Amino acid sequence: MSGVLWTILGIGLFAIGLLFSIWFHELGHFMWARRFGMRVPQFMVGFGPTLWSRQRGETEHGIKAIPLGGYIRIVGMIPPAKADGQPRTYGRLRRMIEEVRGAALDDIEPGDEDRVFYKKPWWQRVIVMSAGPVHNLILASLFFTIILVGFGIPQGTSLTINTISECVLPAGSPVTDCITPVDSEGLACAVGDNGCDLPPASPAAQAGLRAGDRILAVGGESVTQWEQVQELIRVSAGDTVTFTVDRDGDTEDLAVRPIPNQVYLDEDATETIEVGFVGVSPVQPRVQQSITEVPAAIGGYIARAGQALINLPERIPSVFGAAFLGDERGQNDPIGVVGVSRLSGEYFALPEPLVDKFIFFLTLLAAVNMVLFLFNLVPIYPLDGGHVAGALYEKARSVWARVRNKPDPGPFDIARLMPVAYVVAGFFVLLSGMLLIADIVNPIMLN
Repeated sequence: MSGVLWTILGIGLFAIGLLFSIWFHELGHFMWARRFGMRVPQFMVGFGPTLWSRQRGETEHGIKAIPLGGYIRIVGMIPPAKADGQPRTYGRLRRMIEEVRGAALDDIEPGDEDRVFYKKPWWQRVIVMSAGPVHNLILASLFFTIILVGFGIPQGTSLTINTISECVLPAGSPVTDCITPVDSEGLACAVGDNGCDLPPASPAAQAGLRAGDRILAVGGESVTQWEQVQELIRVSAGDTVTFTVDRDGDTEDLAVRPIPNQVYLDEDATETIEVGFVGVSPVQPRVQQSITEVPAAIGGYIARAGQALINLPERIPSVFGAAFLGDERGQNDPIGVVGVSRLSGEYFALPEPLVDKFIFFLTLLAAVNMVLFLFNLVPIYPLDGGHVAGALYEKARSVWARVRNKPDPGPFDIARLMPVAYVVAGFFVLLSGMLLIADIVNPIMLN
């Protein structure tokens, strides 16, 4: 299969996995809402115009054009305003709140009196609104368990070559194959243009190294660890060195000339040094983990994802610079749906074993579901966590009133938080748009 087809397959599989994750999230809300007797007129994956829908019972199930989320519509999410018999003069903000309240109350039909969301016990509302994120946690845990227990995690390296880079592309090049002509900056171009040519073959490919070769010596120096191979390559830029390999039981000597390559001193460095590059990667043996080790590993994933979410605001200036100012995209910057899809397609186009492609795919989906789990629990309206916080606040207010021998103040009027909801929604729309632009014009790439 060509690199283009592998890329399309990687992007397509991730899109399907993302849609399934969104559907499974909404299924959590839907199942518990129905279990507690709430009426759910709509169950939608995506936003915008409806592409397909079907009525099943009292619920319309469908898919919309923009696959960036989903929703279920439960009747009575917003309670009616308290009537005190006093005439009111509404300002612009209050009118907006009452318009939203009126639209929500219009969904209530005869017979829905005991099926509306706001009349249900606080604990039922907490379960309904928490079920979506919990479903994402279940998916993430399932995917991580399959990876850890079924395939294992890489531990150490061997001296056996896993993959060979067929060609050499400039860092950051959007081209992922060796058959597309590129210019000096790695951009695709037309044959005949000045400086346009096929990417040069890597030193490993030129020398005839193959996947499955086991390296015995480099430059006449015996090696027992991959780190020794790396170091001998790094100091040999421009020199011809002999690779002694075991190939199917026979010993062969191959002349390899590492080319100069610029790399960063470490992950946080801004300065580069020149080292040799050959274009080989080792087999990394995977060690299957015990099922008892899975909870601790998942706890670690949750902690790291939570820290990344906390650090999100401080990374926004970097994303803005990458999107609009031409700044270099940080490898730790947030990445949007388009960027993750691109990574999936890029990895599938690499000459990696099929099992590694599948593991990478599961890892991406697990990470996405972990972020959805944590993000949706943020206690800000209109996120799921905002509804949970509203129900908990209502219960606390009720308990405090009972302690003071006061009447129960009744349902918390979440419509009063609509201005906050609009600000939060506007922020996420702007952030999503900025990530989209950055992922297109200045993407994070595997190479």
